[in-house]
Amino acid sequence: NEPSDFGADMIVGSLIKNPGGGLAPTGGYICGRADLIERCARRLTAPGLGREVGANLGLLTSFYQGFFLAPTVVASAVKGAVFAAACYERLGFRVVPPAAETRHDIIQAVELGSREGMIAFCKGIQSAAPVDSYVTPEPSPMPGYDSDVIMAAGAFVQGSSIELSADGPTRPPYAVYFQGGLTWYHAKLGILMSLQKMQEAGLISL
Repeated sequence: NEPSDFGADMIVGSLIKNPGGGLAPTGGYICGRADLIERCARRLTAPGLGREVGANLGLLTSFYQGFFLAPTVVASAVKGAVFAAACYERLGFRVVPPAAETRHDIIQAVELGSREGMIAFCKGIQSAAPVDSYVTPEPSPMPGYDSDVIMAAGAFVQGSSIELSADGPTRPPYAVYFQGGLTWYHAKLGILMSLQKMQEAGLISL
């Protein structure tokens, strides 16, 4: 369900997240009551012009293809999140949500219990990336956080959360937030690589 199913008059979102299907390189969407959409259009362009003008950057084909593929891509990401939860649950880690719980998002939290665990996990995710797989993620300061943050995201689109990624602040309970994977096989590879890095660091036994 979406917020509009529960009475929201208008919803907005980013196309580099789930609805873009991994193909939209930029952009966003606004949905809702027709009168509110018209007001948004006039605010974003100019009064009297509304939706009749505006740059599309030659990206409409990518937007439409992304919308078309989004259900399959999101299903793969959800499947990857369930797989991650099941693997780490079996190893004794706390996961949110649990593997058997009904899903409402693609984000999977895994509490790894240590800074070293977070680093190893993120190294595995980064090593499975199609872009910058050679990069080694390290915790570093980030505005808005009172502790170092580690991020792994070798994505085609910077900031895309539907592509394989993991991140989190390096403080108790040392939870890493895993999400994405344009295909189920890539999500699975990322989790398997994270397990390999955890084992190599002596943090788990397989």
